[in-house]
Amino acid sequence: MDHPDQVAGHVVRTVLGESATSEPLAAGAWSTAYALTVDGRDMVLRVSRYGGDFAKDEAVGAVAGGVLPVPAITARGETAGWAYALSERLTGTALDDLDANGVAAVLPDLFDVMDAISRIEVGGHGYGIWDPSRTAPYRSWPEYLLAAEHETPRVPGWRAALAASDVGLEPFERGLATLRRLAPGLPDERRMVHDDLLARNVLVQGDRISGVLDWGSACFGDPLYDAAWLLYCWGWYPQWSSVDLEAAIGRRWNPDPAALRAYRLHIGLGSIGYCATRDRWDDVALNAEWLLDLA
Repeated sequence: MDHPDQVAGHVVRTVLGESATSEPLAAGAWSTAYALTVDGRDMVLRVSRYGGDFAKDEAVGAVAGGVLPVPAITARGETAGWAYALSERLTGTALDDLDANGVAAVLPDLFDVMDAISRIEVGGHGYGIWDPSRTAPYRSWPEYLLAAEHETPRVPGWRAALAASDVGLEPFERGLATLRRLAPGLPDERRMVHDDLLARNVLVQGDRISGVLDWGSACFGDPLYDAAWLLYCWGWYPQWSSVDLEAAIGRRWNPDPAALRAYRLHIGLGSIGYCATRDRWDDVALNAEWLLDLA
């Protein structure tokens, strides 16, 4: 089986039984989701090459239930080199699909959710993106941030792709140099960070968050990083330009401007590399512009 659709069909037939029906729901960078009805219940089946992401979802769901709207995983397994996970289906509109009024209305609850995320405890040790054993590979939060200069197994080849492009490596290197200057003054906090609170991973009903999905990128570090992530990505949503997110973040947490700048630089470094490996050159150029502004 070399396609997620084939895997989903196989899981439905052999694991869930004839009472299940499915239809494509969404495809992300690392997994594909399918809407299912199983014995009259609305569920979601996800298929991925990265089963560790589903294990992280399960770990967070086990401790966050009742505190955060995280879907409970009811079945998880592997077949033919693929991983799958079945979970309850939460309802709501993706945060990404809201207009400015909708985002402004839900922002206070989103900030409450971000605070709740920072209080999640799963144990483990280390800093940075943690694996299913709750282990993250870095000895400090700044050390994790500075590792942005290295390629990773999921995002290989970006340095050569950038070097060969019209954008080149200069925006990346200038951003990294500024991050190196800022890193010694950053807090060495070790709390939960979701690290991907857009990309259709947050569901909204009215002015409340109804779902927080996909914990595959979750890391141990400074929870201000999630606020920086929103701030960095805000520019991809021109319909939200009337919402002053930076001012709202300032009123809520009074963050250190240097830390907020450093985290945005780190996000930009990761984004430019990721987009280069996906041949998204318009996004590469935009990331390069923002990196140079921040540097």
